[in-house]
Amino acid sequence: MTSANSPAPGPLGASVIVITGAMAAGKSTVADALARRLPLAAHVRGDTFRRAMVSGQAPMDPPLSAAARAQLDLRHELAAQAADTYAARGVTAVVQDILLGDDLARFLGRLRTRPRYAVVLVPDAATLAARDAARHKQGYGAWTPDELAAEAEATAGGLHLDTGGRDVDATVDEILDRLEEARVP
Repeated sequence: MTSANSPAPGPLGASVIVITGAMAAGKSTVADALARRLPLAAHVRGDTFRRAMVSGQAPMDPPLSAAARAQLDLRHELAAQAADTYAARGVTAVVQDILLGDDLARFLGRLRTRPRYAVVLVPDAATLAARDAARHKQGYGAWTPDELAAEAEATAGGLHLDTGGRDVDATVDEILDRLEEARVP
């Protein structure tokens, strides 16, 4: 039963879809396009929680300091809570953030919602570098496209998609067509 302040569940019901990958992999664009294709969805941007911290931000340069790790964990915890809250109200939550290696497993462990899905965008390092150079904000510096491409490729779990030669609509089509492959326990 849907209460007056709860929207009717979408076709995916109470679910969370995580879109992750390296910087310039297309996470924001793909997550937004995917959420817009669904009848009832929210785009949860992990970076929103980093930007909310207006003072005392620790640099996220490698290797992460203890303060940076604590702030990153807080950011991920808040994003998971937001996603769970949307899903509890029947809204499909499409979460987008850099969750590579153990960070993806930790994030998925924070989610109460089932089912949950993970999609790792894995364009090659040359594609990441070219995309980064073409955008208004450059993300690479201390981290290199080679390092993050390798980290994304090695990230366990979910559906891995090479988005290097594919446009946004084709990527969203493939995610929707292969969503069951993205389901994580």
